[in-house]
Amino acid sequence: MLDRLAGFVVRKRLAVLVVGLLLAVVGGVASTTLFDKLTAGGFDDPKSESSRAITALDDRFGQGLPNLTLLVTSKGGVDDPSVTAAGTELTRKLGREPGVANVSSYWTTGKAPQLRGKSGHKALIMGTVTGDDTASQKRVAALADRYEGSRDGLEVKFGGYTKFQRELLEQGQKDATTGETVAIPITLVALVFIFGSAVAAALPLAVALVAMMLTMGLTWILASVTTVGSLAASVVTLLGLGLAIDYSLLMVSRYREELRSGLTPPDAIRATLTSAGRTVTFSALTVAVSSLAMAWFPLQAVRSMGYAGALTALLSGASSLIVLPALLALLGDRIEKGRVFRRRRPATAATGPEAAGRSVESGFWHRLATTVMRRPVPIVTIVTAFLLLLGAPFLGINLGMPDERVMPASSSARQVADTVRAEFDSSEQNALQVVAPEGGGDRAAVGAYAQRLSELPHVAAVRTATGAYAEGRQAAPPDQRYARFASGDAVYFSVVPESASPDDADDADRLVGEIRSTKAPFETLVGGAAATNHDAAAALEKWLPYALGTVLLTMLVLLFLVTGSVMLPFLALVLSALSLTATFGALVWVFQDGHLAGLFGDFTPTGNIAATIPVMLFGLAFGLAMDYQVFLLSRMREEYELTGSPTAAVAQGLERTGRIVTAAAVAISVVFLAFTVSGISLVKAYGVGLPLAVLMDATLIRGAVLPAAMRLGGRATWWAPAALRRLHDRYGLREEPAAPAPRRDGDRALTG
Repeated sequence: MLDRLAGFVVRKRLAVLVVGLLLAVVGGVASTTLFDKLTAGGFDDPKSESSRAITALDDRFGQGLPNLTLLVTSKGGVDDPSVTAAGTELTRKLGREPGVANVSSYWTTGKAPQLRGKSGHKALIMGTVTGDDTASQKRVAALADRYEGSRDGLEVKFGGYTKFQRELLEQGQKDATTGETVAIPITLVALVFIFGSAVAAALPLAVALVAMMLTMGLTWILASVTTVGSLAASVVTLLGLGLAIDYSLLMVSRYREELRSGLTPPDAIRATLTSAGRTVTFSALTVAVSSLAMAWFPLQAVRSMGYAGALTALLSGASSLIVLPALLALLGDRIEKGRVFRRRRPATAATGPEAAGRSVESGFWHRLATTVMRRPVPIVTIVTAFLLLLGAPFLGINLGMPDERVMPASSSARQVADTVRAEFDSSEQNALQVVAPEGGGDRAAVGAYAQRLSELPHVAAVRTATGAYAEGRQAAPPDQRYARFASGDAVYFSVVPESASPDDADDADRLVGEIRSTKAPFETLVGGAAATNHDAAAALEKWLPYALGTVLLTMLVLLFLVTGSVMLPFLALVLSALSLTATFGALVWVFQDGHLAGLFGDFTPTGNIAATIPVMLFGLAFGLAMDYQVFLLSRMREEYELTGSPTAAVAQGLERTGRIVTAAAVAISVVFLAFTVSGISLVKAYGVGLPLAVLMDATLIRGAVLPAAMRLGGRATWWAPAALRRLHDRYGLREEPAAPAPRRDGDRALTG
């Protein structure tokens, strides 16, 4: 198939380039409105009990969770008569806005102490912006434009969850642009150094831009029919740039290698597609499968990144297999134009068997592999122990869910949240809602249940239609203030925790479990921020085995098709997992414990890691680690079929791929490091974790552990039963041209 594709692309190269350019332009135009279709958030399980509680609260009571907080500051003090009048009028005016409900403030609730700051100069206005995520985020942006700033002697600043979502979306758009601005010129310099030619260096970037715009266009279509999270844009931008460069590096290097061996440009393209092109195909499938495994998780933020990762991998591979060969066919020998400096020809440029053998054996990677295979046991032991040591901090991981502290200090939502935590009793704002869709007509049962809830540890108060309760006793009788807790036969309870500090997340999580295990006289649904986080973490834990099983099973099949071996796929999976240990250890050491925080943009350590980060990072990093395993093992398989020697296959395969795979790892790491310029600490985590995973795999794993392990396995590493060998012969990846091609110089050169 790839052989026929090569012939088609060479014949129709101009048509291919024109169509590719037009599609890329369409995708680029669509991407200008992509962020209008994306949504922030998506860190909840839409089918969980907490989500059903929010739906019931809205349907039966016309109320939603408080998602809008206005911080009002006055130098004269919030109890000054003029400030009271201005604050009351502001509250009422905001309450009359369409799409805004349940607005209350310090001045309209009888000067409730929990809405007054400790200094007496700050007060809060609380409310709910109704509608879905997209509508509520646009609404809060419009409200902030009108109300934020100085008005009637008051300084007003917007915060709350909806404002946080809006700023997360805006910051993500800004970071995507900044990441491209930082990554592209640095990568171009690196590519010029790798290839030594300006024309050759420009090709991977050209393919990357086409792949990114195509993926943006498809993501726009996907966002038009389903919910897509804003973090998907960062994945498309930087993963697309990295993968397309990776694949193009492999293709361009192999094309130049075939030219040096004496092939004409059309035949070199054919040889490149039927060899390196197969590797790119399998590599793109590897990353796509690892990304798609995240679709098991019901959290939309995780799913969105999975969809984006799969689309990016497939389109990066397709662009490298179609657009890049068309460019090569157009350039021909001119790919060497713009020569900046000349490098010594690699091993495969030799013109005779003896010269080639001497050159291969004298190469750095060949010598390294030979040295490692002389002492496999101590090297495997030392490197494995080192990686496990780097991963040790992961044993102390504390999982949580993201809040406003992931945003930069300039964020309005972040500033309001920090002030509320420091100066207000925020327990009321973090109350849990227990909704009983039926059974509210029995007021005695309602009161008895509220009394039991108030007896739970860490509960400060319970409010419902029958009054307020504390410490197992009724603290206030029912009056007009509590009428909103009942609607027909439905009733709900507001359970106020003793503390709402972010450092007490374990207590909040425990309280959710205690409420759900408390016997109720009717069916109840527990909602609220703590319940949402509890259910999200439970969903991740529930579906993790399915995601892992999908990745592992698919990787075993793909790697068997690459290697034709039964043992090597299992070895590759173990080594890829080992390369991730340092990544996860670094996550905890840097982002949870706060070490080297200033080095990565001065983010705020929260004492925990968002539970979505390890899941999403595993999907992306594992796919990339396997990507390099495919690059290396496919070339080793070729050498094994040529030589029949397992040790020679390792040494020569590593020598022939060492430089280009290392260059690819460096290039993609430069791209991923652009994540660290993001103002969102969630995105920074990928900027640290992904390059670390790639570099660990491309150096310690590929240069030391894999050769040592294959030396210990010997010929057994390539063994497969007869039935599986026949299967591999028919469907497997063979990194070699389908048939010999004529050479311009007539030399019997080795192409490798």
